[in-house]
Amino acid sequence: MVPDADAFLRHIQSCNTARLPGGRTPFRLGDARAGWIDPHLVPELERRGLPHRDGAITLADPARLEQLGEDLASGGVYRSHHELFDVATTADGPAIARIDRGALPLFGLIAHGVHMNGLVRRSDGLHLWIGRRAMTKRLDPGKLDHLVAGGTPAGYTPEAALHKEAAEEASIPLSVARQAVPVARIRYAMDRPEGLRRDVLHCYDLELPADFVPAPADGEVESFELIPVEEAFRLVRDTDDFKFNVNLVLIDLFLRHGLIDPDGRAGRALRDGLSGTGATAFA
Repeated sequence: MVPDADAFLRHIQSCNTARLPGGRTPFRLGDARAGWIDPHLVPELERRGLPHRDGAITLADPARLEQLGEDLASGGVYRSHHELFDVATTADGPAIARIDRGALPLFGLIAHGVHMNGLVRRSDGLHLWIGRRAMTKRLDPGKLDHLVAGGTPAGYTPEAALHKEAAEEASIPLSVARQAVPVARIRYAMDRPEGLRRDVLHCYDLELPADFVPAPADGEVESFELIPVEEAFRLVRDTDDFKFNVNLVLIDLFLRHGLIDPDGRAGRALRDGLSGTGATAFA
């Protein structure tokens, strides 16, 4: 592999630390397995009347999941985000329930998010808008981030979620945000302090005019900076300055723009890692 390969692979590996079942109990919604539960949560669910049979915890009526999440938050089991997300049993399946986004990793449920590369082509090369996360953010405060990134709330398509986040985070008008092009879908399964994250990232590119300057709007981003894509490459290769999953989306960008040879051994290994090839977490 090229000398830089391990420096990039480490980001993919750090986002794919989950091994299933790994001591977790399967969680079923109706007749289908939807997630994986850490052993400490099993007694909490049994106390709330969920049966533990055949090696799984089952919620027979998926419509009850939202209220179950509220009950667990009220009981101090997790901290609510006060934002509902759709729940499906597979990465491509239809929504059959919803729950507060803070409870998704608690149950090991699949979550969808959007990330957008804000690109500017200048005479001195390709540049990338990056943001710095506010110090008040619950997850990875102060880390570098994309121009636009966020979860996909209940009832939203990824595209609609992107338009919403573009306005809220960077003051990007809808007429501009609609020009974003879908470019990739990245999957990973990660053990985090908040639980098991099984995330699907819907990635977009948006080419912006040289005179466009994003502005923080909702307090989630402290500031924005336009940097050469080669500087982003160096930051991902040599540091952990970016939020953990932003590194994956940037590696995809580097592959697509030839900063990493996509057809070389390293490029193929990175592409397989980004796509979740061979992973069991989404089976």
